[in-house]
Amino acid sequence: MIIQVKEVVKQFGGLSAVNNVSFDVNQKEILGIIGPNGAGKTTLFNLISGSLPVTSGKVIFNGEDITNKKPYVICKKGIGRTYQVVKPFGGITVLENVMVGAFNKTKNTKQAKEYALEILKKVGLDQKKDQVGKSLTIADKKRLEVAKALATQPKLLLLDEVMAGLNPTEVKEILPVINSLRDSGITIVIIEHLMEVIMTLCDKIVVIHHGEKIAEGTPKEIANNEEVIKAYFGEAVSHA
Repeated sequence: MIIQVKEVVKQFGGLSAVNNVSFDVNQKEILGIIGPNGAGKTTLFNLISGSLPVTSGKVIFNGEDITNKKPYVICKKGIGRTYQVVKPFGGITVLENVMVGAFNKTKNTKQAKEYALEILKKVGLDQKKDQVGKSLTIADKKRLEVAKALATQPKLLLLDEVMAGLNPTEVKEILPVINSLRDSGITIVIIEHLMEVIMTLCDKIVVIHHGEKIAEGTPKEIANNEEVIKAYFGEAVSHA
């Protein structure tokens, strides 16, 4: 087991954005986190990665309590993440963007460059290494976001809607990239709204609604879960 989220709570004032959420992820597993907009999914990533402090509960990574550690400490321990809103370093090249992440594990510029080039090949951006970050298409910016996170050499990768805004062809092209990361030994937790993607990609799915976990199971179990169907389609179903 690589990560355990135990009864995690995040309160903003009196409001619980995440309320008593628990789940485990095994090594080399792909776990999907789904839920309607505003359910607390990205907040959960912020708590795991240290971007936000946990109000109560624990995050255990590789047997170590990492709750409320600084983001750079958590990154060095092996958790990488992407952000829902892509923010490349606009004025530097694609290669230099990825080198920034590589400096997480090396101070040697030559090594960082070699590793960044390897990563760019993995995500299919090696031909665009000399373009500046801001000149990329949305699809390529998403790939760059993944490359930057990969360059930190994570054991666990948190992917926050890396397929949002992509057309069906671009989605099809990025799926093998994600599968190849798992094949290389990286564990993945992915937030995604494209149900078809989640159902084909994930071993297990956790469903969050109003900050609480309402279901967990295999894609098949989740697809047949009445509470999940109600959370997503409640009104439409009741009017049918």
